[in-house]
Amino acid sequence: MLPCRSIKGHCLNLLWRQKACISSLQSKNVVIRKSEKLKNKPRLEELVFGKFFSDHMLVCDYDDNDGGWKAPQILPFGDFHLSPAITSLHYAIQCFEGMKAYRTSENDIRLFRPDKNVQRMQRTADKLTLPAFDGEEFLKLLKQLLQIDSEWVPHSQEASLYVRPTFISTDPVIGVKHPSKARLFVITGPVGPYYEQKGTELFNSVKLLADPKFVRAWEGGIGAYKAGGNYAPTIQIQREALKRGCQQVLWLYGEDRQMTEAGTMNFFIYWINSDGEKELITAPLDSGLILPGVTRQSVLDMTREWDEFKVTERMVTMPEFMEAANSDRIIEVFGCGTACMIAPIHSILYEGQDIDVPTMTSGAKLSKKLFENLSAIQTGKVEHPWSVSIYN
Repeated sequence: MLPCRSIKGHCLNLLWRQKACISSLQSKNVVIRKSEKLKNKPRLEELVFGKFFSDHMLVCDYDDNDGGWKAPQILPFGDFHLSPAITSLHYAIQCFEGMKAYRTSENDIRLFRPDKNVQRMQRTADKLTLPAFDGEEFLKLLKQLLQIDSEWVPHSQEASLYVRPTFISTDPVIGVKHPSKARLFVITGPVGPYYEQKGTELFNSVKLLADPKFVRAWEGGIGAYKAGGNYAPTIQIQREALKRGCQQVLWLYGEDRQMTEAGTMNFFIYWINSDGEKELITAPLDSGLILPGVTRQSVLDMTREWDEFKVTERMVTMPEFMEAANSDRIIEVFGCGTACMIAPIHSILYEGQDIDVPTMTSGAKLSKKLFENLSAIQTGKVEHPWSVSIYN
């Protein structure tokens, strides 16, 4: 054991190193190498989520043994040359974010609450022991990337540019330990709606599979962090949902079958509660089961500002939901997230029984109002502090 004086000196040294590393990610040091051959951009009707990528990417490398953060680079989009031994490939020391850039009618380009995404990535990086970085400097770099690839932001408010920041360990070492090398990078690409649109509806509703044997997250785990390792185990279960005629999975937890999330979305219920009040309700963050979604927080902030009904964060169990459904107290159910924004839910398959949810038959009035209000902010139709220009 180190003596007290040594422990104090060691802690001060760690704090100094962390501060030094944070300050060394500087947007003013960015090196820009533009692509010599620009790609053809897809037509609006060709856009499929996650298929097309823009001309450039942002790359920020870190090496704990060589001064911390290197000069960030904006480079032509392309493959990485990495060792097959890097620990992100073996131990899932990796996290990511999902953001969107929108074009306004005045040809400005806006991000939606990007500070929240950066803060969440910093929080996840800390959980995975990836190196700390200056969020404001990273956001400046992200804006520079978007300015260079601004023409990739669709000239339509029916589409957007998806922005994918990713943070990986690049330590070429087989061994479970905190990384000394890492890469923070951003790729972007134009996208249309996350769920396939049918007809002229504003958006299409989805059906959920609720099976208690499938668990996404657990107390004391990392379900509240946007780590890549949270997602791979859900793919096989998503395939099972599709086999049963459902588009997504409603993740239940515990013996009381708490309703936590829907696929990769946060989950909301709008109902008449047992006291006869209209109430919008979603699972709280204190359990550690729920990802703190930016759209989730925006829905809570917006509806609380409206003050039209009660807004509550607490767990709802499947038996409680069933009782409300049987009593005709459910008004709407929807999921929300960056990719889909608002996804109304029309049915839940639970223990072999289809539970009809009256979201669409009742007109999905709240879902549509939220979708329209959030869209208006994102696309600059309504000026709001949540909408941030890439040129500021």
